[in-house]
Amino acid sequence: MRKLIMVAVAAALLGSAQLSFAASGADDYDDSQSHPLRLAAYIIHPIGWSLEWLVTRPFHELVAQPDLAPIFGHTSHEYYGDAPVGTSVGDTNERYRE
Repeated sequence: MRKLIMVAVAAALLGSAQLSFAASGADDYDDSQSHPLRLAAYIIHPIGWSLEWLVTRPFHELVAQPDLAPIFGHTSHEYYGDAPVGTSVGDTNERYRE
C-alpha cells in the first residue's frame, strides 16, 4: 500500500510538471540566441549559479556569525533582508549612536 501511494504521488508530480511545461512553452527563437557568447553563457551560467549557492553563500553564513564577524571583518548590510539592494532601511545614523 505504501509503495502504491508513493507511485501515485510521483505520477501526480510528474504529470503536473509536464502540464506546466506544455502550457508555457519556450520563447520564440531569434538570431541573438545563436551568438557564440550566448551559447557559452548557457554552459557557464549553471556553473556560476552552483558555485554561488554551494561555496559563497555558505562561506558568508560562516563569516557572518556574530562571534566570528569581528575576526573576518564582516559588517551587516542595511539593505540585507526584505528591502531591495541599494535601498536604505531606517535611520542610517542608528549604528553610530552605540
